Amino acid sequence: VQLQASGGGLVQAGGSLRLACAASGSMFSINVMGWYRQAPGKQRKLVAVIARGGTTNYADVVKARFTISRDNAKNTVYLQMNSLKPEDTAVYYCTSRPYLLRPDGGYWGQGTLVTVSS
Repeated sequence: VQLQASGGGLVQAGGSLRLACAASGSMFSINVMGWYRQAPGKQRKLVAVIARGGTTNYADVVKARFTISRDNAKNTVYLQMNSLKPEDTAVYYCTSRPYLLRPDGGYWGQGTLVTVSS
């Protein structure tokens, strides 16, 4: 599986950004697609994932501000990030895997940096 992410950048607090990630490869391994993020000095953590059928799982800290969606025909997942806060600053990693709630069997794309200035 290959994952190509795009859309990071610098934005002021309160602003919005949209990330995109296109996948190619095994359909089983891209049943679920989504995003994790890693802030400096911290562990990589779930942001949101979405299954092919549309079921989603969000981290509580982003649930009211971020929206994940996917275009199955294009094997592409999107993350619309609104009301961004400085604490959202991190490298965002695209992921794909077979199962919604299990991280095993996953693949990772290159990270894309999101910087939110105060």
